[in-house]
Formats: sequence, C-alpha cells, structure tokens
Amino acid sequence: MSTVISVRKANHADAQLIASFAAAMALETEGNTLDIEIARQASEAVLRDPLLGFYLVAVKSEEPVGSLLITFEWSDWRNAMRWWIQSVFVVSTHRGTGVYRQLYKEVQRLAQQAGNVCGVRLYVEQNNCTAQTTYRKLGMTQAPYLIFEAEID
Repeated sequence: MSTVISVRKANHADAQLIASFAAAMALETEGNTLDIEIARQASEAVLRDPLLGFYLVAVKSEEPVGSLLITFEWSDWRNAMRWWIQSVFVVSTHRGTGVYRQLYKEVQRLAQQAGNVCGVRLYVEQNNCTAQTTYRKLGMTQAPYLIFEAEID
C-alpha cells in the first residue's frame, strides 16, 4: 500500500465527500448531527464560487483521506488577504500519518504563490489538545485573540 499523500483542489465531484467529512467532523467534535443535504449544498456553493473559498482534498492510494476549507478575510492593517483554514477533517484511520501536514504544506505553497496573502489562521476547540499539538509542530503559534461570536438566524 502506498504511503504517498497527494493533495489537490476539490472539484464538483467532491461535493458529497466534503459534506460527509463535515458531518463526521460535526458529530465527532461537537456531537452535532448535520443535515447532509445542506452540507452538500454548502460545499457545492464553494465549489461554484471561488470568492467564497476553496477546498483541498488529501488522497492516499486513490482514497480521499482528508480535506480542509480555505476562506478569505481582508486585512486592512496589512493590505492583503488572510486565509482561514476551516473544516479540517482527516479520516480516523489515517490520523497521525502526515495527512494534515501535507494539506497544510499545500496551503502554505498556494498562499505564497498567490502573493497577496499575509497569513494563515485557524481556530481550534480549546479542549482539542491533539490538534493543537499538531498545529504547533507545524510552526503555528497561538494568536493573542479570543474569538467571540453571535449566531444570526
């Protein structure tokens, strides 16, 4: 079995896969059951409109084993885009094998190639120590910000 992990941009054929990864992540991390049809429609929206962001898919032995979403935030302090890594998912049997590392390396490569990206950020559950350790190992540092939110129905 090949241990090579390749990373590619997602395409329209990946919408259902991305939705299933989102549903699995929501259930695992927050105990939430997503409406899979809404999740599929949401992934299709991003795949149709590059202004919303883009997905990357990690593949190992022709099997999709992980994905993430990049969304954009304009930084008026830096006059450049900041990319947000969201919806990170790695199939449980492939965790710890470098899948996220390869996804992150591709994010960095694409951000440098874009030329107008001033940084990459992500948020992580406070209790998800495994993910925090992974991010630190890749050179990310904890930002000095807390995130507040208000849900809009």
